[in-house]
Amino acid sequence: MTSTLPNALARSLRDFFAQQLPTARGLSPHTISSYRDSLVLLLRFTAKRLGRAVAILDVDALTPDQITAFLHHLETDRHNTAATRNVRLAAIHAFFRFVAAQQPMYLEQAQRVLSLPFKRTDHRSIEYLEYDEMSAVLAAVDRSTANGRRDYALLSTMFNTGTRVHEILGVRACHLQLIKPYQVHLFGKGRKERTCPLWPQTAQLLRTLCGERQLDVRSDAPMFVNHRGQRLTRFGVRYILAKYLKRATARRSTLAGKRLHPHSMRHSTAVHLLKAGVDLVTISHWLGHASLNTTNKYAAIDLEMKRTALARAKPIGTSTASRSWRQDTSILKWLEAL
Repeated sequence: MTSTLPNALARSLRDFFAQQLPTARGLSPHTISSYRDSLVLLLRFTAKRLGRAVAILDVDALTPDQITAFLHHLETDRHNTAATRNVRLAAIHAFFRFVAAQQPMYLEQAQRVLSLPFKRTDHRSIEYLEYDEMSAVLAAVDRSTANGRRDYALLSTMFNTGTRVHEILGVRACHLQLIKPYQVHLFGKGRKERTCPLWPQTAQLLRTLCGERQLDVRSDAPMFVNHRGQRLTRFGVRYILAKYLKRATARRSTLAGKRLHPHSMRHSTAVHLLKAGVDLVTISHWLGHASLNTTNKYAAIDLEMKRTALARAKPIGTSTASRSWRQDTSILKWLEAL
């Protein structure tokens, strides 16, 4: 198809990022950046594959076949997971829904792009640490140094609140209430806000950290900073978690083979609350889930807890059912004997 509007792609991209996403849809800067990265990758791939400059590409260059080749490139050449591939495709779908509304001449092309399916992804098991394992990680922190005291307060607050990594990095002194009732104000996904209670021990750690850094609790200074006084990055947090997990593994063998990253900290909080008898609705609010369906994944862990309890309990009328199944006994005979 020959475009009658040479600048249709450029115009659509400008309006999509300048008006549609931030104003009409009110998406967060983080989401907009993710959409931008996806479309930048697509444009660079298309330009290279067609032997053109990015500046002269138009909407008609972004055919379904071209986008399918791009998605294949993500998985085979960039070694992206199916989940990452789906994130990129979601951004492309969003852009073409906008194109279809703004540029009717590309409606048929947009419909074909929107028909490109998402790929099924494997559901990984939930990674989390047991309470005693989390205690071992905290015990591995050297609190005699300033960085160690910061790290201990960071890990304790993350475990207390179950925050996402960008939420903990966004905590400022003015977001803390370190007098009863102890709590922290968090800013989550989609600009959602919530207040999370703090254990007295966590509040004391944060109070000590504020005093050491001479922070006014009414200021907007970030709570967790690096040695240059700049806010920690998500990569910095991952490094800190991995460092203390490695140290703790030398003392606790059950940690071998486990990973500790911001989201597994979040899962550890949820599992700890669940085992303490907290209901799923409260956990959902605690973690800032948009839907209870997201929290329901922890119900599987609850079932495992129930199975463990059942295995420890002696069933009623065990005289015949307690017979063991020996290797030299057929399955049918064993079942008949129950």
